[in-house]
Amino acid sequence: MVTIFALFMLLKREDLRNRLIRLVGTGHLHSVTQALDDASTRLSRYLLFLFLVNMGYGILCGLIAYAIGIPHALLWGVLSGSLRFVPYIGTPIAAVFPLFMAIAVFPGWSQAVLVFGLFVVLELVIANVVEPWLYGAHTGISSFAIVVSAVFWAILWGPVGLILSTPLTVCLLLLGRYVPQLKFLEVLLGDEPVLPVEAHFYQRLLALDQEEAREVAEAYLKERRVDEFYDSVLIPALVLAERDRHTSALDEEKANFIFQSARELIEELGERAPEESASSDEPALSDARPEALAGMRIFCIPAMDDADELVAMMLGQLLTRLGCDVRQLPIEGQATMSAEITEGPSCAVVISALPPFAFGPTCALCRRVAQGSPNLNLIVGLWSLEENVAKAAERLGLRGTNRVATSLQDAVSLLGQPKGSGNQTPPSGMVEQEVGAANP
Repeated sequence: MVTIFALFMLLKREDLRNRLIRLVGTGHLHSVTQALDDASTRLSRYLLFLFLVNMGYGILCGLIAYAIGIPHALLWGVLSGSLRFVPYIGTPIAAVFPLFMAIAVFPGWSQAVLVFGLFVVLELVIANVVEPWLYGAHTGISSFAIVVSAVFWAILWGPVGLILSTPLTVCLLLLGRYVPQLKFLEVLLGDEPVLPVEAHFYQRLLALDQEEAREVAEAYLKERRVDEFYDSVLIPALVLAERDRHTSALDEEKANFIFQSARELIEELGERAPEESASSDEPALSDARPEALAGMRIFCIPAMDDADELVAMMLGQLLTRLGCDVRQLPIEGQATMSAEITEGPSCAVVISALPPFAFGPTCALCRRVAQGSPNLNLIVGLWSLEENVAKAAERLGLRGTNRVATSLQDAVSLLGQPKGSGNQTPPSGMVEQEVGAANP
């Protein structure tokens, strides 16, 4: 029956494919075509690796039988490789024959015990290490899902379920990928990271697990630069913390732990030499102009709270590496900042603010800085801003050469531009605004 159905499906594959597309609907041609191509690629790859693994297993079993001296070693190798296409139960059946042959041919139990031990070790390594890793990496299924699916389909259909467990799970995974209502199947069965890096980092800090949060950070820093880690992981994590804190979902104890852990990590990264970065052959900031920034005096001012101060620390750290004279003003020092800030061609102020709750304090701070030093080069960092940057600049009442940046790279690039350079194209994610005076 299997042979008849296989031949029929091969002969009528185009007709069956078109009927399936008609069943789904012609309005979803792109999704159905993509799903069919994806399914054929993944299943073909799985069957190829299944054949290679079982063939290699049979060769090893035959060599083991030959080395021990068991008669008909080639037969036992072919039998082991063939029976292993039935997962989990085919291997014990294949091991019984050379085991009984060893008992019948050799005096004593040493050869029989050796055969049993070698078969057990070989099967444990391949079934629990090689196969989950190999099949999971090439079918898109997680290693744990492969084991769970084998148990589920075996309980449901017995030995047939064992044989079909991985192909059926691949089909379920693809349903979850291309059918929105079944998205949970892709999350449960797929091997892609479930949480974004910034969410994973923040979640471990929420669990007061500073060690694992550091591991997440170190894993990211092995492939990316420090400034990319700040922009893509640490600042978004602080945004999540700020949202939870302002909605009373985050208590004061956990908030203090998160901010203190972030501060310690920033200080540690600041003490590292630039050559320790995994991308040390690249510049610290891709859009930076060191010759324009060298010696520039820059005042980094937090808009409201500890999270703003932490991002100001990150920016100050990056600017210091580029040769700037950075002055970090704490939150408590805002009352006397007018006396410290001086105007000049090589002076600038960067206000650090995490939206969406920092707009009010940032507007007030912009007015105070503009009143004390009207010709100062002022940049407002609205980190990880999701709304339109031009609208945000209007809400802040920025004018003239005052500008808005949404990332640390944007802020550094803006600082490297000459004041009032209207003919330069701002980098992605920031704008140079010329809007009216601040609204009272």
